[in-house]
Amino acid sequence: MQIIDANGIGIHYADHGPENGKAVVFSNSLGTDLRLWDALLPHLPEGLRLVRYDKRGHGLSEETQGPYSIEQLADDAAGLIDGLGLKDVVFVGLSIGGLIGQGLALRRPDLLKALVISNSAAKIGTDKMWNDRVAAIREGGLEVIAAPTMERWFSPDFRATPELAVWQRMLERQPMQGYIACCQAIAAADLRRDVEGLDLPVQMIAGSLDGSTPPELVKATGDLMPGAAYAEIDGAGHLPCVEAASRYADILNGFLKEVGHV
Repeated sequence: MQIIDANGIGIHYADHGPENGKAVVFSNSLGTDLRLWDALLPHLPEGLRLVRYDKRGHGLSEETQGPYSIEQLADDAAGLIDGLGLKDVVFVGLSIGGLIGQGLALRRPDLLKALVISNSAAKIGTDKMWNDRVAAIREGGLEVIAAPTMERWFSPDFRATPELAVWQRMLERQPMQGYIACCQAIAAADLRRDVEGLDLPVQMIAGSLDGSTPPELVKATGDLMPGAAYAEIDGAGHLPCVEAASRYADILNGFLKEVGHV
């Protein structure tokens, strides 16, 4: 367990691989912690430096007064990257992590070599949707949204396995105020005009059964960025790195090779 001061708060992170390896930084989804990537790591090439972290208000990272903003969360990621002395990073962000990656590319392009936007978009949902979710959580806790969230996150096949309970408990045990503050960050974020000017290699990844960020939404964001590649994982939901880790790795490894990272 490692903690670093980044952008004025304590960020919990995991750092694997050689110190001089080419860096890949992973940013996870709303309602999960850095264990989101556990199934993926064994499928990645040796020699990379793989850094995962809990965003503000999630996992073991510090929780501060909300609401948060995507810009603030992007600055947290930049503080982590700067603090670890990483250069030419490939940043892999899923869901809100994908929004954080876009914000980071816009605010600190000097840190990034390439960007993977997974199961995410430049604008996710509506104000009403997020406000309704926040109101429900404030009234009944994270437990009230857990079951419908699992339906959006995972395919029917995965939901029939015992492993589903692990992910539901992970969601339910996140800090409630941190979760709400991140919901508010997503609600306020609209990067559709901004990302048109991004000038770095981008790989979009979608799951065909994603109930949170459907494939057409992910692809529409990729279409805003000149040269962005798009890949879709058939039969996977919102967290394909969990239920389709080997296929997710095939896409990521191909992109890493294409940008000269392996």
